[in-house]
Amino acid sequence: MVFRREVRAAGGVVMRDRAGGGVEVLLVHRPKYDDWSLPKGKLDPGESWEEAAVREVLEETGLRCRLGRELDPVAYRDRKGRPKKVRYWLMEPREDAGFAPNDEVDELRWLELPAAALLLTYAHDQELVAGLAAGRPGP
Repeated sequence: MVFRREVRAAGGVVMRDRAGGGVEVLLVHRPKYDDWSLPKGKLDPGESWEEAAVREVLEETGLRCRLGRELDPVAYRDRKGRPKKVRYWLMEPREDAGFAPNDEVDELRWLELPAAALLLTYAHDQELVAGLAAGRPGP
């Protein structure tokens, strides 16, 4: 039996107020997998979960964000079958450093929570966003 070390990742559920009322959440498109997901990435050595979440959101979206409350963690197996744990925080944009499409993330999309839950590729992300739309902290 092969022991597979848990992959640790952190990210943000970046939300903003809509001009017409309500809120929108930011999704990223990853061309390598042709999927829509929440901004997230693996922790660097020695980095805290919170530091990784803020860094990954900035790297993937070009947004410097204020860290809000932590949401329930998400756990699943990655494409290689390794257990993966992702800790998310609610985040609010405070400065736009500029998004530049690249090989990792080529498109951003702001959507209302119900529409975002429908566009997200993975069930664990869909459940997280649908839970927020229903007033729950996570799946």
